[in-house]
Amino acid sequence: MKKRLFYSAVLTSFICPTLTYAMGIEASAGFWNQDPSGYIGYKVQSEADKIDVNQNLGYGKKTKPIGRVKIDLPLFLPNIYVMATPMKFDGTGKKDTNFTFGGKTYTANQTFYSEVKADHYDVALYYGVPFLKRLTQGVLNIEVGPNIRVLDLSLKVQQGSTTESKKLTVAIPMLYVGAQVQPTKFFKAEGEFRGISYNSSHYYDFIGRLKVYPYGPLFLAGGYRYEELKVKESDVDTKLKFKGPFVEAGFEF
Repeated sequence: MKKRLFYSAVLTSFICPTLTYAMGIEASAGFWNQDPSGYIGYKVQSEADKIDVNQNLGYGKKTKPIGRVKIDLPLFLPNIYVMATPMKFDGTGKKDTNFTFGGKTYTANQTFYSEVKADHYDVALYYGVPFLKRLTQGVLNIEVGPNIRVLDLSLKVQQGSTTESKKLTVAIPMLYVGAQVQPTKFFKAEGEFRGISYNSSHYYDFIGRLKVYPYGPLFLAGGYRYEELKVKESDVDTKLKFKGPFVEAGFEF
């Protein structure tokens, strides 16, 4: 909770001074139905130490709140896009072979409790492709820029008195690319990509969104989101995928 408050304070302090000069703002909140898959591992010694999210941990779909804000700035200042995505899964599972997690041994066919958290917060600074929106009479817009994702990853496995956990908070530089197609003032289709690949790790995030504008600046939106995270650093060997539909409500000025 303290970390969430800290990140929120940083983002707010960064954004607020610019609001006076902003040419446009978009804000929305909603819910994402997250369907997890993949595996987790900490100080992995063999394939048996990779713990499957569905078969061993027993995780299923969870719906979590999401929120985002976009600010279009005038002149040559970069536009700002911030987004918050909470993620947390926990449950009781079982594995049919002995395995280690963080160097500690867990017994086969005995239940264990686990917890995986992968909260992340994005800040992108982007520009639109020059003159594209004007040339297409407002129908097409493409945005490109750097994105920083702060990932708060934590893993925990507990079986009886045997407990091990690992926390990893990293700021990940990514590429942001966004596109919007608006054939009428009542409808807009959007796509977003954030991603990076380095060494044996990668992180990809794809978002597709459809918006309808029932009244004035208000909009309702629905879409689909897919994330893939592979981490091999600080003794963490983890590959996670999250996918599923989402809904949003918000406004644009």
